[in-house]
Amino acid sequence: MSDSRPGWGILATGGIAADFTRDLRVAGLRVAAVGSRTEERAEAFAAEHDVPHAHGSWQALADDPAVDVVYVATPHSSHAEPALVALEAGKHVLVEKPFTLNEAEAREVVDFAESHGLVVLEAMWTRWLPHMLEIHELLDAGAIGDPQLLIADHTQSVPTDPHHRMNAPELGGGALLDLGVYPVSFAHDLFGEPEDVLSAAVMTETGVDRRVSATLVHESGAHASLVTALDLAGPNRATVLGTEGSIEIDATWYAPTSYTLLDRQRPVVRRSHPEVAGRGMQFQALELERLLREGRTESERMTHEGTLAVMRTLDRIRSSIGLVYPQESAG
Repeated sequence: MSDSRPGWGILATGGIAADFTRDLRVAGLRVAAVGSRTEERAEAFAAEHDVPHAHGSWQALADDPAVDVVYVATPHSSHAEPALVALEAGKHVLVEKPFTLNEAEAREVVDFAESHGLVVLEAMWTRWLPHMLEIHELLDAGAIGDPQLLIADHTQSVPTDPHHRMNAPELGGGALLDLGVYPVSFAHDLFGEPEDVLSAAVMTETGVDRRVSATLVHESGAHASLVTALDLAGPNRATVLGTEGSIEIDATWYAPTSYTLLDRQRPVVRRSHPEVAGRGMQFQALELERLLREGRTESERMTHEGTLAVMRTLDRIRSSIGLVYPQESAG
C-alpha cells in the first residue's frame, strides 16, 4: 500500500459519492483520488472535497498508484464494468448496492475477484450499522425466540422527470433495484435465500417498476413481507416478529436509527439508539480495511454468495413483474 492506510479512489461524483467521501474523513480514512468520465467533473469534485488527485476516466483512476481501493458509485446499470476495470488493475473494490444489474453480471465480478485474490465487497452499508449489529446480537441470544416474520418498506417520492435515473430503463431504473434492495437484503440477512418469491408491481410510463410488493417464503417457514415505491413517501420502518417477542426498528430503519425490543405480551424490554458520527457509510469502509489487514477477501456479514443470492432474488422478482432492461434484451 502507498501509505499506512489504504488509499481510497472514489469512482463517480454524484451525491452518494460525496456522502461516502465525507464519512471516510469522519473515520480518519485516506481519500487518495476521484475519477469520473470527464476531467471537469472529477476536478470539481476534488476541489469541493479536498481530494489530492482527479482523473477523467475510470481507467486513469484504477491506474493511479496512490489508490488501493476503488469505491464504485456510478448508476447501478454500470457497476460491473468499472468494478472490473479496477479489479483488472489489481485494486480492491467496494461496489454500491445493488451490486450489479443482475446475477450474471455479479457473478462475473465476483469470479474475477476470487480468481485474483482481491477483495470485492457489496456496499450494503446497513449491515454494519451499530443498531443492526446490536439487533443481530439480540437475535443470536434468542431475545425474541425464533424469528418468523419481517415486515419492511422502503418508499420514497422521487422526481417524475422521465430522464431521472430512477425512471430511466437504460439506467436500471425503478423502485426495486434502488430502494427495494434494502428490504430484500435484510430478509436475506435474517432468513437466507427464499425458496419462493411472490410479487406484484405497478409500472411507470417509462416501463420501470413504480411500486413492488413481495413476499419471500423461506425454508424455515419464515416469511418476509416487503414493499417498495418511488412515488409514495412511506414510514420506512421495519419489524421482526419472533415466537417470544419482536424488534421494531424506527424510521429510517436502513440508516442509523433507534429500535425497541418488546416481549411476547408487548411491554418494552429495551430501547436503543446508538450514536453514529456522519451518515454512517464509514462502517462498510472500515470492514473492507479490516479484511485487508487480516489478509482476507470476503466478509462474514456480506459474503460473495450472499451478494449473488440477493441478486438472484431481485432477478426473480423482476422476472415475475416482467421487467427487462434494454441492455439485457439486447444481450
